[in-house]
Amino acid sequence: MTDIVPIRRALISVSDKTGLVPFARVLADQGVEILSTGGSAKALRDAGVPVKEVSDHTGFPEIMDGRVKTLVPQIHGGILARRDVPAHIAQMRAHGIAPIDLVAVNLYPFEATVAKGAPFDDCVENIDIGGPALIRAAAKNHDFVTVLTDPDQYGDVLDALGAKGGTDLALRRRLAGQAYARTAAYDSAIAIWFDGQRQDVFPGRLTVSGTLRQTLRYGENPHQAAAFYGSAGRLGVASAVQIQGKELSYNNLNDTDAAFECVSEFDAPAIAIIKHATPCGVATAVRLADAWDAAFRCDPVSPYGGIVAVNRTLDAASAERISAIFTEVIIAPDADDAAKAVLARKKNLRVLLTGGMPDPASAGLTFRSVSGGFLAQTRDGGRIGAGDVRVVTRRTPTDAEMADLLFAFRVCKHVKSNAIVYAKAGATVGIGCGQPNRVDSVRIAAWKAEEAAKAAGLPDRLTLGSVVASDAFFPFADGLEAAVAAGATAVIQPGGSIRDAEVIAAADAAGLAMVFTGMRHFRH
Repeated sequence: MTDIVPIRRALISVSDKTGLVPFARVLADQGVEILSTGGSAKALRDAGVPVKEVSDHTGFPEIMDGRVKTLVPQIHGGILARRDVPAHIAQMRAHGIAPIDLVAVNLYPFEATVAKGAPFDDCVENIDIGGPALIRAAAKNHDFVTVLTDPDQYGDVLDALGAKGGTDLALRRRLAGQAYARTAAYDSAIAIWFDGQRQDVFPGRLTVSGTLRQTLRYGENPHQAAAFYGSAGRLGVASAVQIQGKELSYNNLNDTDAAFECVSEFDAPAIAIIKHATPCGVATAVRLADAWDAAFRCDPVSPYGGIVAVNRTLDAASAERISAIFTEVIIAPDADDAAKAVLARKKNLRVLLTGGMPDPASAGLTFRSVSGGFLAQTRDGGRIGAGDVRVVTRRTPTDAEMADLLFAFRVCKHVKSNAIVYAKAGATVGIGCGQPNRVDSVRIAAWKAEEAAKAAGLPDRLTLGSVVASDAFFPFADGLEAAVAAGATAVIQPGGSIRDAEVIAAADAAGLAMVFTGMRHFRH
């Protein structure tokens, strides 16, 4: 077997015609015969590149509206024949099959067709059959055939032709691996679409694919390798354009995703400040700048080196406030020119613009790896409104309390369990998270609020007159009693404990209003 394989005949059939003409022109200039079909052949002819229609090469016309054009022995025999097996060569001669040394194919735009909401029949017609068959055949016979599935690969092949007169085995094997990855991702997209048509959330065989966006310097820690893969369908970190700043790290991306998902919960202008994937301050206000002030006041220590997410176009006033402290990342749907000018003064500050906000109630799966497999669950799109709660105490929350209760419960959904969130006037004033027991989270949140008040020079703790949200039920009255001691006046929690009556009695004794949601928001 020869390592360097020259290219004498190429089959080119591409949907994405980026770089097609210059690539094919170089091949033609080197004496390569080019076979092509349909739009690819027309594009080459129009550019003056010599091309031979596949139907002229095979002597068999395209039939069935183009569904069958390359699925013939003259094509697949030319790709799959081993050049080092005499019987294969003899059979090629006997049947008039010419060898094909290069296959450049990219597939019908099935993913794009689905993404634009095309009708069922249009999606089916954009399922490529001949393309994957050509790619898989060429990749299998990579000892002798070069396979290209992306315009970004054209340069590597042209460089090899210029330097060596052909492609070497290492290049062909790399391209073959990439080819199988592409057909696997393509088939995965089709399978997921069919599952969606049947509303089959957990099919018997689940396929997941992603496209490498970047190799990261390292993972959570320097001794761990990491990379970022993107998949279409949801606005956020993967859809974002980075307009300035240093390269994003694994932790940056993880925390930024958590921040953007949190801030997407709110219809009013909102800001979420995140540290280690959990909120340290969240607020809504008429102006983003005021939301920043309220969110920062909740915990004036943790935001340093944190992530900031906003759900509106970032303006200059907000940009000035945020960039006044050391911030790792700002993520927003957009930023106006004045805000961009402000942020440009902080050259290392990473700024991501997503082009829109995700729907917090949208469907989809989230994943977590476990030894030997992974867990899959539907996204936590649960949302509670005023009509969904049940008042369980003698006192009913005031309208202001109810608004803050609903706000706090939405924030709670994004806080690591056990999660406790104190809120007042549309802003968090104390957050406790990640403790093995709920009462410690209640106390930590109150303590942090007391420290924040001291830092701001306020005479009273921030939790005085606040409401409190819990992501899961209070198993004992002690957690609620600690919230009362912190100054809370109303409580929102799922309910469902065997000691609910005891907790309700404690709330009534303290004059609190309490509502049950019937919905838990664990976040582990």
